[in-house]
Amino acid sequence: GSAGEHGSMARVLARMVMRPKDAPAEGPLFRSIPDSLPVTATEVRDLALDSLIDAQRGWRQFIDVPVPYLPVTIRVGGVSVRTRADRGGYVDVVVRDHGLAPGWHEVEIDAAGAGLVRARVNIVAPGPQLGVVCDIDDTVMVTNVPRMFIAGWNLLVKNASNREAVPGMPELLAQVHAAHPQAPLVFLSTGAWNAVPTLRSFFKKHAIPNAPMLMTDWGPTNTGWFRSGIEHKRTELRRLLIDLPEVTWLLIGDDGQHDLLIYSEVVREHSDRVAAVAIRRLSQKEQMLAGGQIAHPMGLGPQARTLAEADVPVVQGRDGYALARTLPRWITQAGGAAVVD
Repeated sequence: GSAGEHGSMARVLARMVMRPKDAPAEGPLFRSIPDSLPVTATEVRDLALDSLIDAQRGWRQFIDVPVPYLPVTIRVGGVSVRTRADRGGYVDVVVRDHGLAPGWHEVEIDAAGAGLVRARVNIVAPGPQLGVVCDIDDTVMVTNVPRMFIAGWNLLVKNASNREAVPGMPELLAQVHAAHPQAPLVFLSTGAWNAVPTLRSFFKKHAIPNAPMLMTDWGPTNTGWFRSGIEHKRTELRRLLIDLPEVTWLLIGDDGQHDLLIYSEVVREHSDRVAAVAIRRLSQKEQMLAGGQIAHPMGLGPQARTLAEADVPVVQGRDGYALARTLPRWITQAGGAAVVD
């Protein structure tokens, strides 16, 4: 959301799904493995039974049953908006003139026949400033999984300790956040919405700043077995440009498949809205799994040429440490120059 002289707005995105009464509103699909491994037969048996119970609950959440057209009331600050979920169970509304100050706030989502759910929304301060859009898979988190299976993998591999952060990426994001405390950070991913609780555990474990995630659905559509990750990212990134017109963005991604294409389009069409582009170079193994072209490294591709020809800083490196060293200093260090005049 945003706050400014000409009013304020907040976007609330939610989905209505059927859940067992004992299922938490948000939480990992399975229990995390305890730090101390079981040593007695009883402990092993109890852990196995707990895991089986959680597995049954997890699969019910893995294949969510949406509730279409359900009446929903959204409360943001002193404003209430009544609406209905769409046929997929989604509610995507903009609440205007909510009167909330910049920072994190709670909003209420009240669906007919369900308990009240509270969620957090970040209200962006008015005025020119930096913002960060960051991919997740193979940019912040190592997957080593083919891209078409990432949405499902994020659900199946639930324990945060089983996930590896890309070296230096948590430090890079923390460094930018420290230099620009009010800068909005948004994670833009083709992963499934169901995986958000587990990803939050991963972010917490690696001290990655808390931020909204713009995810997608997992599974078939009316036109195919898998949803278009490119169109999802294009649509959400362009909406950020519209909703936050005073923000100039640092775009962080990898050279695996889509990020170079999408970011080069944004730079070509809206170069004045891009502060810099940071691209993590994948290893050959990661490139193969991502469906990228190993024979054509970033420096030779058409998207890279578009970025190189634009008046926008573009940096690349194997990890977050390399990107932090080559990004403009005002982005990674406090007290830097203003983003725009």
